[in-house]
This record gives sequence, structure tokens and C-alpha cells, in this order.
Amino acid sequence: MAPASRRPGDKLTVDELCSELRIARSTFYDWRQKGRAPRCIRLPNGALRIRRGDLENWLSDCEDHA
Repeated sequence: MAPASRRPGDKLTVDELCSELRIARSTFYDWRQKGRAPRCIRLPNGALRIRRGDLENWLSDCEDHA
């Protein structure tokens, strides 16, 4: 079983995602504007969340294109 912090259904904040990928927030938002970021969920308060599974799939897709 995956550790609690690595379950596919877990949701990451933008800051958590940026920290994990070691990128600036501005890079994430640039990728998002260009349609190159992982899928996001917009909460009613406007905050974004990224499902762990969507991040893992996105990383796999990036790897295929490398």
C-alpha cells in the first residue's frame, strides 16, 4: 500500500506541487496558461488542487516526450 502522502486520490496544493517538482509558482502558472500543466481542480474559493494520480500521469506523459 502507498504511504499516506502518495495515494492517487490525494490532492496537492500548488505550493506542494511546486515544491515537489522544484519549480517556481510562476512556472506552474505559465505552464497552466499554456495548457502544459497537470489537470487541476478549482475549489469554490478559487484555490487549485492537483490529484496525485493526475500528477503521476502527467509526469509519465512528460517522460515519454523527453
